[in-house]
Amino acid sequence: MKIFIVIPAFNEEKTIGCAINDLRMHGYENIVVVDDGSSDKTEKIAEDMDVIVVKHAINCGVGAATQTGIDHSLQSGAEIIVTFDGDCQHYASDIKNLIEPIVHGGYDIVIGSRFLKFQKIPWLRRLFNKIGNFLTYLISGIHSSDSQSGIKAFSREAAEKIRIHSVGYEYCSEIFREIKENRLAMIEIPVKVKYSNYSMLKGQNFSRGLETGFKLLVRSLMR
Repeated sequence: MKIFIVIPAFNEEKTIGCAINDLRMHGYENIVVVDDGSSDKTEKIAEDMDVIVVKHAINCGVGAATQTGIDHSLQSGAEIIVTFDGDCQHYASDIKNLIEPIVHGGYDIVIGSRFLKFQKIPWLRRLFNKIGNFLTYLISGIHSSDSQSGIKAFSREAAEKIRIHSVGYEYCSEIFREIKENRLAMIEIPVKVKYSNYSMLKGQNFSRGLETGFKLLVRSLMR
């Protein structure tokens, strides 16, 4: 099947090469890096590694970058789309198991969960995820062990139905509402994760977590 990997990237010059190399080593060639208005060398590094690069002129947010990558992949004939963070915290070796329920199990979306098997995860990440899971349940009615996961797989049909309107990190929870409203079949499978000092600076922090929660609640009230 034609598998596309979407990497939303903002100022990831330190790690984007690592992520691309890992994907290439595992046979994935249709790699779409969405450079979300980076001010560093993210775009150049990705271009030099001969992957597809889609550029946002300004920083629009990880949700917007993810939707851009999904749209580009659909236009390019993708049958399965996998989202993959650019900070090298994911393992490309997990993708094979991630897409298996779509290829052979009839599922539409597969969430890679960091919390289905024990592994060392910083307590702050665990806390933010628990809060995210609670808010996700409030807006979608779906229980998830890792609603804020950055590694997900979508069938083409699911990717065509889901629309990400949130520009920031709240898009992760918005996807669950889209799953519910479109009656898509979802499953979670365990994935590995690695954290570095660099990756801990990326993603959610306390102030961004509060902002994400506020946006989710406002969007829910406006629907």
